[in-house]
This record gives sequence, C-alpha cells and structure tokens, in this order.
Amino acid sequence: MQKLNELFSGGEYGDGSSDNFLEEGSEGLCSLSTTQRMYAFAASLGAGLLLMFLSMIVFSIPIKFALLFTFGNVLAIGSTAFLMGPEQQLNMMLDPVRLYATSIYIGCVVVALICALLIHSKILTFLAILCEICALIWYSLSYIPFARRMVSEIMIRLCDTEL
Repeated sequence: MQKLNELFSGGEYGDGSSDNFLEEGSEGLCSLSTTQRMYAFAASLGAGLLLMFLSMIVFSIPIKFALLFTFGNVLAIGSTAFLMGPEQQLNMMLDPVRLYATSIYIGCVVVALICALLIHSKILTFLAILCEICALIWYSLSYIPFARRMVSEIMIRLCDTEL
C-alpha cells in the first residue's frame, strides 16, 4: 500500500508534502482510510465488470442485457470515485476537455435505460447500447493524451473515399 501511495504522490522525487493523491479530499462525512478506499474501489470495479460479463450471457434478451451492461458501466466508472473522491471525479468529468464526452456518455446511459425500462423496444435498446459503448470508448480515450486525435485521424484515413 505504501508503494501505491508513493506512486500517486510522486514517490521519493515528489515535493515532500505529506498529503497524497489517495488521501486528498478524504475528510468529510464519509472519510475512509487508504486501505478501505482501495478495497471499495476493487469491489466496485469487480462488481461492475461482473455485471458487464453477466450481461453477455443474456445478450439475446436485449432489455436484461441493457440493464446489466449499463449498471456495470456505471459501477466501473464510479469506482474511481473511491480513489480520488467524488468531488475530484466530477471535476475531472466536467473538465472542458471531456465535457462533451461525459455529456454524450451520460445521455447514452439514460437513453439506454429509457429504451429498456419504459419503451421495451429490443431494436432501440440494442442501438442505444451500441451508442453507449461508443460513447464509453470516446470518454475513456479522453484520459489518454492525444488518443482521441489519433483515433480520429485513423478513422478518417480508414473511411476516406477519395483516391
């Protein structure tokens, strides 16, 4: 655990401050120790991945698939809030660089749930899940420097019809 704390705080080459990435924002109504945060992160991420895996089993039933897959995605993305705190998570999600990606992803999650729970349309649910997957990939790429630009350029080259 100490090595993980050193990794997030800059290690021995850091500025020497006592606060680190895992302990920032931990004070408040629900403060957890670093170990508890790591366990909560692992449990939430594991539950999210398990739900996404189980959704593949019921792939032929789009409504159940959409529910399991969407809740699995929300758990997996929300698991990082245990590491950095919910306020920092929201600040990163609403950062101008990834604001559009976050909005589109949340919109796709809502549309997928509406199609699955209220409309009960298998075709619309399947299309909403495809949009959700694409939005999740685009959102995830926003955390990797220059990844979205590289993927955009590759897609333009692959889909370019000019000779």
